Amino acid sequence: MSTAEQNPATNPPQANPPQANPPQANPPGRNAPAANAGAADSLTSAYPRRRSHKRWIFFAAFVVLAVAGALFWHYLSGFESTDDAQVDVHLYPVSARISGYVQKVNVEDNQWVDQGFTLVEIDPKDYEVALARAQATLDTSEASAKGSNIDVPISSVDTSSQLKFTSSDIKNAEAAIRAAEKQEAAAHARVLEAQAENVKAQDDVTRYRLLLAKEEVPKQVYDHAYAAAATDVAAVAAAEADEAAAQQAVQEARSRLTEAEARYEDAQAGPQRVASTRAKALSATADVNQKRAAVEQAQLNLGYTKIFAPVTGEVTKKVVVGLNVDPGEQLLTVVPLDQVWITANFKETQLKHMRVGQKADIELDSNGRTYHGHVDSIEGATGPTFSLLPPENATGNYVKIVQRVPVKIVLDPGENGDRQLRPGENVEAKVYLR
Repeated sequence: MSTAEQNPATNPPQANPPQANPPQANPPGRNAPAANAGAADSLTSAYPRRRSHKRWIFFAAFVVLAVAGALFWHYLSGFESTDDAQVDVHLYPVSARISGYVQKVNVEDNQWVDQGFTLVEIDPKDYEVALARAQATLDTSEASAKGSNIDVPISSVDTSSQLKFTSSDIKNAEAAIRAAEKQEAAAHARVLEAQAENVKAQDDVTRYRLLLAKEEVPKQVYDHAYAAAATDVAAVAAAEADEAAAQQAVQEARSRLTEAEARYEDAQAGPQRVASTRAKALSATADVNQKRAAVEQAQLNLGYTKIFAPVTGEVTKKVVVGLNVDPGEQLLTVVPLDQVWITANFKETQLKHMRVGQKADIELDSNGRTYHGHVDSIEGATGPTFSLLPPENATGNYVKIVQRVPVKIVLDPGENGDRQLRPGENVEAKVYLR
């Protein structure tokens, strides 16, 4: 096919198309009609062929463009990307838990440290003295508590014994009173008997005296009656003395009963004394626990004089030797570069097919390197929702603004081995939807 046939639009047919082998000139007047007729036939057959070729070219171009457009659309619909993305990490502020004088700083700015590394040392002398004082106080309290606990069983045993003994004393006193009252009654009966005998003897003496005066009885009989009367008088006195002694015995027995009852009442108060002793022992035990807690606190404070790295990472320090620090004062910050992630703020219209676990590529602006990861989570609300003044759309003038939702992208293991990803750096995030 010639160039003129391939591009009929740019090369219109000429009146006399060129020929590869031009015919030799004929003599004038010879075969002229035949030559003109052949040229006309060839020109007429060239036009249909050129129109057919143009249609095939247009169809092929349309097919190529359609396939290219479909492939391009398929490529673009297979991922979502945003340049509103930054490197994030949890910063670990390191602060003092006690007050004191900084005597040693073991790190420099931007130094890499491992978890548990001693960063700062505070002068421990004051806290060593406080620990020794607390320990001495604990020892004193433990000794006092030990003595109080020993007194509890002794007091309990004494109280029980006193109750038994005083109860027995009361019973013995009551029995003694009953015996003394019986003796008193017997002594009183003997007094009455002696008095009766004395009355009879006195009557006999009076009667024998009258008979003696009349000499009707011998004097010997009178003397015998007189002696018997004197004996009866002495017997009455003795009986009365025995009765008085019996009465005194009754009074003494009653006094002993009163004393036994008093001792019993005092013994009954013994359980209260035991309870008081037990309460003192419990108080001493509680005091021991309090002093032990003070010792533990002193030990903790002494341990707080050394400040350790909470995680492995890079240190940014604000503390120097000689600084007096207070509890809660921030001294350093540890940046765990091995734990960084990407926070990509996608438009809400880009989240239709985005799911947790989808692969993602992250291109770092600072060095152009591409990192690989996956979608870890999608935040539960848009970014402005957590701002200090969240938007209030219930107003008269409302303008719809496409919101952005933070998406957390976690790097695959080993991707940030050189720790080039730094918190706050800008990246371009691309999430593959299929």
